[in-house]
Amino acid sequence: MSTSATSSSTALPGQSLNQADFLKLLVTQMTSQDPLNPQSDTAFAAQLAQFSALQQSQTMAGDMQSLQANALIGRTVTVASTTNSSQTASGVVSGIDLSSGSPEISINGSLYNLSQITSILPTAAATTPTTPATTSSSSNSSTNSN
Repeated sequence: MSTSATSSSTALPGQSLNQADFLKLLVTQMTSQDPLNPQSDTAFAAQLAQFSALQQSQTMAGDMQSLQANALIGRTVTVASTTNSSQTASGVVSGIDLSSGSPEISINGSLYNLSQITSILPTAAATTPTTPATTSSSSNSSTNSN
């Protein structure tokens, strides 16, 4: 009974296996196998390759979230409150906080997860001066009159 209590306390949600944990499991599996009917070495290599691919995929997903959060800096977003889904906040994203492990956007001094975003407004387009267009059309009209 104490074994099941120990195993349930170590398997917390949000925790994940890292490569060192996987290698410990792999060594345990190799030392505990039947010596008269051992697993092939290619099976172990395939397991290691699968774990490495999964780990790289998870890293890439985290990097993509960071890129997405960085792209929001300077944009106006609306976010839903975590405590009350009917309450929303809106403002310009002034920064990104990565200290929690996943990117959080900063709006009006408060941090929000990317999953809380309900809308993203486009940035205001910079107004282009009309003088270059006027200059080019006047130079065209002067060449046409000559």
